[in-house]
Amino acid sequence: MAIKNHLRLLFTTGSLLATAFASPVSRFEDDDDDDTPLPVVIWHGLGDAYNTDGMRQVAALAESINPGTLVYPIRIEEAGSRDRYDSFIGNVTEQLAKVCADIAAHPILSTAPAIDAVGFSQGGQFLRGYVERCNNPPVRSLITFGSQHNGITAFRECETNDWICRFAMAVLGTNPWSPTVQSKLVPAQYFRDPDQYEKYLEYSNFLADINNERSSKNETYKKNIAKLENFVMYMFDEDTTVVPKETSWFEDVNGTEITPLRARKLYSEDWLGLRELDRKGGLKFRTAPGDHMQLSEELLTEAFGDFFGPLNRHNGRSEPRPATPAGDGAFDMGGDL
Repeated sequence: MAIKNHLRLLFTTGSLLATAFASPVSRFEDDDDDDTPLPVVIWHGLGDAYNTDGMRQVAALAESINPGTLVYPIRIEEAGSRDRYDSFIGNVTEQLAKVCADIAAHPILSTAPAIDAVGFSQGGQFLRGYVERCNNPPVRSLITFGSQHNGITAFRECETNDWICRFAMAVLGTNPWSPTVQSKLVPAQYFRDPDQYEKYLEYSNFLADINNERSSKNETYKKNIAKLENFVMYMFDEDTTVVPKETSWFEDVNGTEITPLRARKLYSEDWLGLRELDRKGGLKFRTAPGDHMQLSEELLTEAFGDFFGPLNRHNGRSEPRPATPAGDGAFDMGGDL
């Protein structure tokens, strides 16, 4: 999910970093009337890095909507080039454990009563994994854009000169269920082919576990998802990168047959706490116009304004305002996962 800079930066890099990292640990008060906005963590997608201009731009927008917000872009490595490499190559379970430890040890995030989270593409299901497996500090509202919550059935195309991507996709095309592939190639760890469902259940390193699809259910996963105040899932209307696009709403697609989340056992038997969350009004399905990761400033402003901010604020509207198509002045998030 490489973010291309089509919008003027709202803040300089220096002012953004000053807001994010210079705030004192004592900024969170034990006061029901405290109007300090909760910190926001952001996890980028495949082929992107935490410190690109586009990610800084999104972070600046989040801070401008709720001034004083500490914004923490999640990273696996401090070097941007290495962080991008790790979005293709690595063990997601190990990467997630590192992120959990980093957030729990952060001098400011760790003092917050809760945090908000936004995941772009594959970063969305990884942040859901954070909620299920760690949740320390706990996530209040989780927003995901074009994320592969029910997996993918096909792998993306790569730019001609993107050799990391081309290598990863070539290996994935051989045997996505081999132990080496499942422990080393990131997109394989959320590959879910209905025609190979038993192999998926047996060999999946990541998705089968965080979706609680195996016979032994993890009750902690269910409890942590149900504790969310909001879980907002955006699907792109014309997504040609994520196959199937309906995975962004946890829908199950087998050929031409599409089973909505509420008609699935995952929901009716409440494997993940999604039904419980839905019944209290916290599960929200939204659409975004355009192709994968083409986001307008208006849409991001609405999402961040609705669901982020101080701890004791409103819960966000159930239905979004009509969105304008992504075009001039838009965040073009590229074609990555």
